[in-house]
Amino acid sequence: MAVAEQQPLAEGTRTAQARVPTVIVDDVHIVYKVYGAGTGKGNAATALARLVLRRGGNPNVRRVHAVRGVTFTAYRGEAIGIIGSNGSGKSTLLRSIAGLLPVESGRIYTDGQPSLLGVNAALMNDLTGATNVLLGGLAMGMSQEEIQQRYQGIVDFSGINDKGDFISLPMRTYSSGMAARLRFSIAAAKNHDVLLIDEALATGDRQFQKRSEARIRELRKEAGTVFLVSHSNSAIRDTCDRVVWLEKGELLMDGPTEEVLTAYEAHTGK
Repeated sequence: MAVAEQQPLAEGTRTAQARVPTVIVDDVHIVYKVYGAGTGKGNAATALARLVLRRGGNPNVRRVHAVRGVTFTAYRGEAIGIIGSNGSGKSTLLRSIAGLLPVESGRIYTDGQPSLLGVNAALMNDLTGATNVLLGGLAMGMSQEEIQQRYQGIVDFSGINDKGDFISLPMRTYSSGMAARLRFSIAAAKNHDVLLIDEALATGDRQFQKRSEARIRELRKEAGTVFLVSHSNSAIRDTCDRVVWLEKGELLMDGPTEEVLTAYEAHTGK
């Protein structure tokens, strides 16, 4: 498999122009390999051996072409929504921009370090929320002093202490919504070159969603670029000024939010 590595933009492209590119996706194809159980005899050890040896012709290996020839350029200060039906390749594309998935062909260039929400702020279930705030901040490159300065703001923003002192409890006691809100709060505490958010605004009540949307607008003003994958058209409308529409891995439309969402809603009947 030909893997195109993620590369930084050349220094000469960093100009003082009004529209500074931060992410260039150039004819990107992403392919998964799905390994089936098969019907032949064998055990876990033999299955592992087959994978390690990469024996060809395995009828139980299926290639899934998740993203097909997608091309677009994102610019500093933009908030870009990525929409599409389930299985359209939205999250796959986001993970590839973050450098977590290799591409089959094409190139992804980034100016600055992309941060995928929930990855840089990786949380550990057996540790308290307070400890996870520290570890998450350190994982994003913040100093201990910076984390201490922003600690209370992170906790307040997440709202997990609204009904008790949950920040001092292990993460395994949190609901999935509480954990997601804390991840977003940790990630949003730092200014990012490129922030990638996958369905974060669907978590929590409307009050938390409004705080999240306001924070994304602040990140844009601070010269960052934000990508938001969401099934909530209202969150996209409130947050993004541009939308990329994917279906079956292909780019169907890329343009102003209202224009693309109107076409998408006509297509889906929603």
